[in-house]
Amino acid sequence: MKMIRAIIRPEREEEVTKKLEEAGLFAMTKWQVLGRGKQRGIKMGAIRYDTLAKVMFLLAVEDNEYEKAIEAIETGAHTGRPGDGKILIQEIYESYTVRTGVKADAGD
Repeated sequence: MKMIRAIIRPEREEEVTKKLEEAGLFAMTKWQVLGRGKQRGIKMGAIRYDTLAKVMFLLAVEDNEYEKAIEAIETGAHTGRPGDGKILIQEIYESYTVRTGVKADAGD
């Protein structure tokens, strides 16, 4: 299994959610975060904003589904301008369902 974290522009949240659902990926966690990238925020006139509002998606997907998840996020989040976001992927070695206590090893 893979854990995907995607940090995107807040105005692209609905489009990313839609693209993930179209790909058959319905389980996700998302929350509002603050951050900045290589550009170190944004400058508008004399004012510099060091941190910007972003949305972070967190998804756990099977190994055979993570590439379509990446494609859905990229398609939904892309504007072509700096600050579109970042996608991070980690391996999940095991998981547990809280309700049942059932353990699922990676690949199960």
